[in-house]
Amino acid sequence: MTLIDTAGRILPPRFAARLGPVFDRLSTIATATDDTSAAQRMAMTAFAIRIFSAAIAFVSQIILARLMGDFEYGVFVFVWVIAIILGNLSCLGFHTAVIRFLPQYRTTGADEAIIGLAATARIFAMVSATLIAATGIAAIHFLGDQIEAHYVQPLFIGAFVLPMIALGDVLDGTARANGWAVHALSPTYIVRPLLILCFVAGAIWVGRLADANTALVAALAATYLTTLVQFLVVTTRLQRRFPARRAEIHVKTWLMVAFPIFLIEGFYFMLTNADVIIVGIYLPPEKVAVYFAAAKTMALVHFVYFAVKAAAAQRFSALMSGTDRTALARFARQTVQWTFWPSLLVGGLVIAAGPFLLSLFGPSFQAGHLIMVILFAGIITKAMIGPGEVLLTMAGRLKICATIYAVALAANLGLNVLLIPLWGLHGAAAATAGAMMIEAGLLHLIIRRQLGIAMFIASNALPRGEHTAQEAK
Repeated sequence: MTLIDTAGRILPPRFAARLGPVFDRLSTIATATDDTSAAQRMAMTAFAIRIFSAAIAFVSQIILARLMGDFEYGVFVFVWVIAIILGNLSCLGFHTAVIRFLPQYRTTGADEAIIGLAATARIFAMVSATLIAATGIAAIHFLGDQIEAHYVQPLFIGAFVLPMIALGDVLDGTARANGWAVHALSPTYIVRPLLILCFVAGAIWVGRLADANTALVAALAATYLTTLVQFLVVTTRLQRRFPARRAEIHVKTWLMVAFPIFLIEGFYFMLTNADVIIVGIYLPPEKVAVYFAAAKTMALVHFVYFAVKAAAAQRFSALMSGTDRTALARFARQTVQWTFWPSLLVGGLVIAAGPFLLSLFGPSFQAGHLIMVILFAGIITKAMIGPGEVLLTMAGRLKICATIYAVALAANLGLNVLLIPLWGLHGAAAATAGAMMIEAGLLHLIIRRQLGIAMFIASNALPRGEHTAQEAK
């Protein structure tokens, strides 16, 4: 029975007739075998996971804030954000390089190269994360008297989680490159937050203090358990799909792509999280807690962009390896539509419900509503050009993309340093929103000049030269 038949039986005839084209399109996407439909299926799967995970993350952060209080919750989120950033940077760009190379190797039947790429990415990430963690522990030991006392032990605990965060990101990239959306996203965005919450609740139940140290030990245990299970699942599926007898290694080729990605990812993560870190440097943990709660609430909008990005990378890579530039431009246009309109709708709803949502964290958190409004201005500007950096990355314009992020990051840091002392938390939000707008403007201009594609919600995305041909027809 098709979706249309089911709708005809359940819904009134008037509504069933109006929704018929929608259900027909969903049925086509679900059954079609072309690459665009596969990308749309992955986008819908990623979108569904992100909706569920956003709800889990939001509820878990509310519970943690209520259990721990403003101060301890602020310490926890400050250290956890640093751990996430450093763990991702430890991948050295290999988690995205896997997405860049694996679809091409799969097309040519190079199973040995796929196995070699997966193994190399994991080794580089684990070794790098271990070295960064060791460096951090040494710095805490020798410079501990120069760090705020309430941050010393949490930072020490957070250092031990870096290797598993890095490995998890590489496994995420491997699963996404194969179209395994559930195996890619659910461990990090569903399982791990639930485990952290369960472990914190269990620790408090057995008598541990509801403080940042307890929460970070719970996060450490949850991350190790989640990542190790994901490692077993992804490795098993990879070996079954690509039964190569040996591994083929092309370290130089992969590094030439991975290193620029490393710069891009580094600038991107600092761009999206620098505000929390700088707020933690300038202001007390209670303020960090309020700012993070407001940003976390607005993150309910970000899952739209993330879902489209997760689905578009593989398709962009395949289209870039072909010669049909019109197909590439049309798909780019689709990703902008997939990003902007849902972001606008979700963002409007979140802003309207902002005071109530923030009150769930605690009475003092309602001061973050204006922060949400300011951040949304940047988010929706970014949504107007869709996953532009993904297109640039898959098109091999890595240095340009890194430069864009470097400029946006410099603007973000400069604006934060300038505006936080003047306007406090609102200054941090204005700095972040301004950096997003700068990033979006630069991406639009560079993509148009480099690829001839206008990735903008109000633009026609056909490449230059194709418009005349279309009009002639």
